[in-house]
Amino acid sequence: MRAFDKVPSSWHEQIINLLAERVVIVDDNGIILYINEGYCEFIGTTMEDALGRHVQDVIENSRMHIVAQTGLKELASVQHINGSEMIANRFPIVEEEQIVGAVGNVMFRNPEEWRMYKSKIQSLVDELNYYQARVQRDLQSKYSFQDLIGDSPNFLAAKTLAQRVSRSDSSVLLIGESGTGKELFAHAIHHDSNRSAAPFVAINCSSIPEHLLESELFGYADGAFTGAKKGGKKGQFELASGGTLFLDEIGDMPLTMQSKLLRVLQEKEVVRVGGHKSIPVDVRIIAATHRNLERMVEKGDFRQDLYYRLNVIKIDIPPLRTRKKDIPGIAKRLLKKLEARFFRNGIELSYEVTERLMQHSWPGNIRELENVLERSINVLDGKTILLMHLPLYLRDRETEGGNEGNLHNEQTVSVSNILSAEPKNILPLKETLIQAEKHAIEQALVVTKGNKLEAAKLLEIGKTSFYDKCKLYDIS
Repeated sequence: MRAFDKVPSSWHEQIINLLAERVVIVDDNGIILYINEGYCEFIGTTMEDALGRHVQDVIENSRMHIVAQTGLKELASVQHINGSEMIANRFPIVEEEQIVGAVGNVMFRNPEEWRMYKSKIQSLVDELNYYQARVQRDLQSKYSFQDLIGDSPNFLAAKTLAQRVSRSDSSVLLIGESGTGKELFAHAIHHDSNRSAAPFVAINCSSIPEHLLESELFGYADGAFTGAKKGGKKGQFELASGGTLFLDEIGDMPLTMQSKLLRVLQEKEVVRVGGHKSIPVDVRIIAATHRNLERMVEKGDFRQDLYYRLNVIKIDIPPLRTRKKDIPGIAKRLLKKLEARFFRNGIELSYEVTERLMQHSWPGNIRELENVLERSINVLDGKTILLMHLPLYLRDRETEGGNEGNLHNEQTVSVSNILSAEPKNILPLKETLIQAEKHAIEQALVVTKGNKLEAAKLLEIGKTSFYDKCKLYDIS
């Protein structure tokens, strides 16, 4: 039994009509065995009048009888009919190595239909080209060394070293607190390198689940797992080949992945997940972390051999609190960036605001400063940011010795206020600690603009512990 025998014969005609709008079938002598209503309407006849007649007597300039004799298929063939040109396909029907007939269908009834179809296809091609170009732009560096603002000696030293090593292919390790601009440095190094015309691919090692990190970095082969994309998928190493791969938060990479990464760096080739073929890759590695990798190596949390492989050139990016004289210039550049996003122009900082910004310790560094400025623009009516436009934790802060405390000082003040309350208002120690902890979490979320992962890093506690405490204290 053939597979199609299981399909009820009453379905056959409906299936044909669904698959093709205008269909004709002839035997080896060119006699019409079947023609559907759509074709009949197109040529101005009826099924009753057409069936049993030679195809040449029914369809103008038909070649169906020729295909039924030669066995040669004709694809997208132009046929003059009804005073115009249609486009048709014609296929021979073969049984037991003998040509027994032919089937044909009309693709386009006239040039207008073809042009309409071509227009639709062209729009899809244009859209595809647009997104391909966009992907290419996304894989280019977005910042240069001109975007790294600051004249402080420690910052200039880091910037000068980065410029000096940018044209080599050596691995670079960027060390610095969260929000100091490590990714900007990575972009700038690539932009100034000999690889600047090739892709710049960035991946955050802490934001991708461990079970997905390997396929994200190295790609996967066709059929590697359920739901895998047909034909497989390139990993970030392949996408970055010829250019630069930026591994942000490398200190959060699991040990199992560290060994696989080391092998790729040593062998300069990757094997996709579920695959067996080695694919050569040529990438320059720039890694970044806010963690103390030397201490992690001592504890066994980071592979020593991988550390030395990455730490060819180490660049320490100073925190904002050690380069406060750079704050006005950085704030000005950030305002220009935010003005474009908010369709504003000419926004300035008042003298009092500039002073207050320079007094703050910025535990969230430049990222926190940008969040503060964005918040201020959201509530700004005019063009000058005043103290009243700053977040509450900056606006109401008392200056101590010309230098404001950081987030931890803020927590200390909060606890101090609680403990110095009137005796009748003193809370049990457990409740006091709960309030202090809740206050610290809320302030950290203010600084990081709701980013829980960054807030957990500021408080130096684990991500799981942070989420548990947010749930316990009903902090959204």
